[in-house]
Amino acid sequence: MTTGPTIPDRPDQAGRAVPGGVSADGTTPAARDPGTPTPAEAGPPELASGAVPTWPAPDEVVPTGPAPADVPTGVVAAEAAPAGVPPADAAGARHLPAGAAGARAERTVLRLARPYLGRLVGAGLLAAATEFAGLALMATATWLLMSAAGRPPLDRLTVAIVAVRALAISRGVFRYTERLAGHDAVLRMITDVRARVFGTLAARRDTASQRSGDALSRLVSDVEAVQDLLLRVLVPGAAAALVSVLAVGGAALISLPAAGVLAAGLLVAGVALPALATVLTRRAADEVAPLRGALAVDAVDLTHGAADLAAFGATDAALTAADRRARRLAQLERRLAATGFAVDATGVLVGGLTAAAVVFVALRAGVGGVLVGVLAVGTLAAVEIALALVGAARQRTQLRAGLDRVAALLTGPVPVTGAAPPTGTGIGTAASTAGTPVPTRAGTGTGAGAAGHDVRFDQVTVRYRAGMAPALDRVTLHLPAGRRVAVVGPSGAGKSTVAAVLTGAIRPDAGRVTLDGVDVSAYPAEELPRAIGGLLAEAYVFHASVRENLLLGRPRADEAELAAATRAAGLLDWVRAQPAGWVTVVGEEGGQLSGGQRQRLALARALLAAPAVLLLDEPTEGLDPAAADAVLASALAATPAGHSVLLISHRLSGLAELDEIVVLDAGRVVQRGRHAELVARPGWYREQWLLQEAAERGYLALTP
Repeated sequence: MTTGPTIPDRPDQAGRAVPGGVSADGTTPAARDPGTPTPAEAGPPELASGAVPTWPAPDEVVPTGPAPADVPTGVVAAEAAPAGVPPADAAGARHLPAGAAGARAERTVLRLARPYLGRLVGAGLLAAATEFAGLALMATATWLLMSAAGRPPLDRLTVAIVAVRALAISRGVFRYTERLAGHDAVLRMITDVRARVFGTLAARRDTASQRSGDALSRLVSDVEAVQDLLLRVLVPGAAAALVSVLAVGGAALISLPAAGVLAAGLLVAGVALPALATVLTRRAADEVAPLRGALAVDAVDLTHGAADLAAFGATDAALTAADRRARRLAQLERRLAATGFAVDATGVLVGGLTAAAVVFVALRAGVGGVLVGVLAVGTLAAVEIALALVGAARQRTQLRAGLDRVAALLTGPVPVTGAAPPTGTGIGTAASTAGTPVPTRAGTGTGAGAAGHDVRFDQVTVRYRAGMAPALDRVTLHLPAGRRVAVVGPSGAGKSTVAAVLTGAIRPDAGRVTLDGVDVSAYPAEELPRAIGGLLAEAYVFHASVRENLLLGRPRADEAELAAATRAAGLLDWVRAQPAGWVTVVGEEGGQLSGGQRQRLALARALLAAPAVLLLDEPTEGLDPAAADAVLASALAATPAGHSVLLISHRLSGLAELDEIVVLDAGRVVQRGRHAELVARPGWYREQWLLQEAAERGYLALTP
């Protein structure tokens, strides 16, 4: 395998391919990374010849800067740490002993079950009734068969015959209603849990270090652990414990010594064996959930990041690492299966020995032959029911890692729904007018409100890795209401970092970004996008219709507003030419569209939303020069009066009408001014302008 080149520490430059599929700017779902390994990595192994990459654990959060001094306004902790409890880490998990951490995670998750406690208790009672009906059925059927062997009068057997039929039918009815009640309660709860987890993941401002595949694993596999905790651990475990007590009570009515032996056997089957199963499976089970998350990361990397991996010769190394993790997961699952088989076999042996001991004690106590048979069969059935506690204990051990990961999200800071914005801002006004059309500069009617905002970058510095060159170095920028500013520069200059800092995806290490004088990080996560938003890098297009993709920008928009936005983005003619019109399905990730059409659709959605601060990151990417200039001019004209625009672009054509152009290089502002001033002044802007003009006129060819 060849060794790839060293990649500068720039988030908007294609970096080394790594698991996670998220660039350092937190917005690009391609398998990229700023280039410098995290502290958990020994080095950039996928760029080292013959090395096998070792990335951080999938649930590890890599710090991107110093922790904030306080919690932002509008963000609250779901659970405060009581006195004596260790503080939470970046992911929200507190450093506790394994057993205490597992119990704490379970309590955190079960708090969400309180609204459905009645349903869950009902499901548990139905499960106990099901098991008790099965136990009673075995005992009654045994008595019936053994009594019938003596050919008694039929009337002596009538009650037992009816009881057997009733118990057989009721067992099925109880089982069905228990499943119905239990799943109804759990699925309602899972909806809440998944919404909370999704909201927490979406609201995080430090997503640059997160792995998209691992986030998917948390949202799907780990949340399912909550479901299994209730349906496969608590409900059957409680039912087995209750029926075991009833079985001992029933045996005591026949013979106290036999009941004592049965109680001892049930304690072994329901207490000792579950404890043994927990000890034997704990270590292996703790690795399963993180490994599943890592495999989800690998799946994302090897599909979405295939091009980057191939470009840097890291495909073989990534495949080797993924295969190693898959083999390790299979090994752990085989070990868990073997351990489970051994414990289950021991449980069967315990059941047989207990039944033999009960028969022996009952015979010595002078119990009649028919009742001895009832005790023997009832003991086997009771021990089998108690062995459900072994399965519950084993399942609980396997779920612990997933529950810890879910609890870390549920106990972390979450946005307050409907929280008021910080005092002194106009964000509430802008949000409240989001659905009211106002006149625009071009009269397109796509405006969302005339209220503007004042944005300031004050000596902003961003470092993605300690000790490396900053992605932004003391950048100062002023974007008052109604102003239009372009940020340009070479690849890796820090343009996308400006966008990430402005949208709150990345917090600066030094300096501050303010919106109307209030730090951007202080805004609730659900409020900020209403004031600052637009077209970000790699905007997602959903597998839905054109209309549904556009309405994400403004759900209540009418057809006239949709037409105005798509006209400004240069997409209206294409929409009208389609047989299905607005309901044309664009395919997964816009797969039925060309690259230019996909970009125009995303741009139209941003124009329809019309935030007070419109951010356009490479809005004309994928378009030919003539179309790019026309679309950019149309998009700028469609921006409502009083709304500001921050344009990030590598093309310098079409910037003549902007109020200011800021040139970044190596994270620093090296030039600023209007287009005419910069073209007349020696420097990077003038050189690139001449090169791009010559290239577009066909005088020379430029390689990217």
